[in-house]
Amino acid sequence: MIKKLLRQVGKFRTAAILTPVFTACEVVMGVLIPYVTSWIIDRGIMSGDINNVYLYGGIMVVMAALSLTFGILSGRCSAKAGSGFAYNLRDSMYKNIQTFSFTSIDKFSTSGLITRMTTDVNNLQNAFQMILRVSVRAPLTMIFSMFMCLFINLKTSMIFLTALLILGFALYNIISRTVKLFAQVFTKYDDLNTSVQENISAIRVVKAFVREDFENEKFRRAAEALYKLYVRAESLQALNSPIMMIVVYGCIISLSWFGAQFIVGGELTTGQLTSLFAYIMSILSSLMMFSMIFVMITMSAASGRRILEVIDEQTEITSPTENAVTVVKNGDIDFNDVSFAYNEGTGDYAIRDITLHINSGETIGVIGGTGCGKSTLAALVSRLYDASKGVVMVGGVDVRQYDLTTLRNSVSMVLQKNVLFSGSVLDNLRWGKEDATLEECREACRLAQADDFIMEMPEGYDTRIEQNGNNVSGGQKQRLCIARALLKKPKILVLDDSTSACDTTTDARIREAFRNEMPDTTKLIIAQRIASVQDADRIIVMQSGRIEAFGTHEELLGTCNIYREIYEVQTQPNGDFDNPQ
Repeated sequence: MIKKLLRQVGKFRTAAILTPVFTACEVVMGVLIPYVTSWIIDRGIMSGDINNVYLYGGIMVVMAALSLTFGILSGRCSAKAGSGFAYNLRDSMYKNIQTFSFTSIDKFSTSGLITRMTTDVNNLQNAFQMILRVSVRAPLTMIFSMFMCLFINLKTSMIFLTALLILGFALYNIISRTVKLFAQVFTKYDDLNTSVQENISAIRVVKAFVREDFENEKFRRAAEALYKLYVRAESLQALNSPIMMIVVYGCIISLSWFGAQFIVGGELTTGQLTSLFAYIMSILSSLMMFSMIFVMITMSAASGRRILEVIDEQTEITSPTENAVTVVKNGDIDFNDVSFAYNEGTGDYAIRDITLHINSGETIGVIGGTGCGKSTLAALVSRLYDASKGVVMVGGVDVRQYDLTTLRNSVSMVLQKNVLFSGSVLDNLRWGKEDATLEECREACRLAQADDFIMEMPEGYDTRIEQNGNNVSGGQKQRLCIARALLKKPKILVLDDSTSACDTTTDARIREAFRNEMPDTTKLIIAQRIASVQDADRIIVMQSGRIEAFGTHEELLGTCNIYREIYEVQTQPNGDFDNPQ
């Protein structure tokens, strides 16, 4: 895991290398200053030599200036390396998410991905910066300070070693407990983000059903669970400071007692005792830094694993590595004994044993009850999913043999959930064709019956679409999404219940425009309304993941009981599609 994460440092490697170098130089200067202080006391003040006071004082000033300079350089390089590391992690995750198949997207929740790209990356960034600086500073400070203590007086150094053993044992027990608690924090972050995301995205539904109190309570429970975990972890971690203070004060008292005796006995000078006090603080504070490093590394290890799950996720839907087909000949569609399950190996098929042939240029209606597999059938055509069994063919070629970009540019889909992005109407339309001219956009909108209402907007095609298309109606949003799909000039056009928010007159005009203006494009129209598909060349009737019947409107009325019952229910007042009588 560590090697994979370190690869993400990338072009910021130089800054990452220079940080510990500058930190080491800073530590060396800092450790030497207390020793020079002992010279000022012993060789200057105690001996009454003012020249030595000036000399060693000047050396201290130079060393302090160097230590400060190295500290500034270390901090600057650390910030650059840490921020760059976080940037590369987010960039790698985001780019890989763009390659995800629908199966991969289903594997990660939206809130989980958001947590990984925010909280988890921040944890890794902080840990990385701490490792670059503190993990170098702490051991070097401890080693150099211990060396100086042993060099000054061996007997007094035993006090430090005893203190280190006591403090190390106490910190180990605290860390081992806090680590388990911090490992649980991230799942609680996911729950919290899920609550926020669902509430904001569905705020209109929440208000319509007066569920604000319910949502507040759900958020409160998620926030409280996170709060309790943090309190428990931080309460344990807070014991670090008092334990360290006990050990530090114990060392100071012991050193004062034994040091005074050594000074009287001539084994230690006043200046040396003063420097020992400085070194004891450095040693114990370094051990405290170690405890912080271990907690941070443990937290970041969990974050690192979650981030690598996203970076390492390999979508099973990719273009062939060799001899990929780059031209879709026509809009023929073939399903040869096709079955598909969202969860492989469960045997729970969303569609099963589908065999059919659709000629290029045909208009095919697909109708059936909710959950019968209509959308799944359409998703297999453009390889949003791959069939679990059997073969799906477009233009006489297995869809798995196509270059993925070629296939999806030739199979244009308007999904059930219509999505518009922040930007102008033109910006949204040009998702279908980046270099589309205004006239091309208007022609697509005319076919989708969108041109009229766009021209009535304050700025026409330059009118800004708000986030999620909140400033246009459901029917307008659907027609803009259809126009966007038409700009691709596809061989196959899939409309997945894409006119459900349009009135029947507009729906009929859209279908008439398709029939007259796009005779060579194969059109799959998935709908809940008989009126939307009855003029199709042929209609597929689906039930429980299977094709129940396939024929024209007149043929199905005479041969398919399900279709006839749906038709009769929908042509009666208060007809309910999903419960035909």
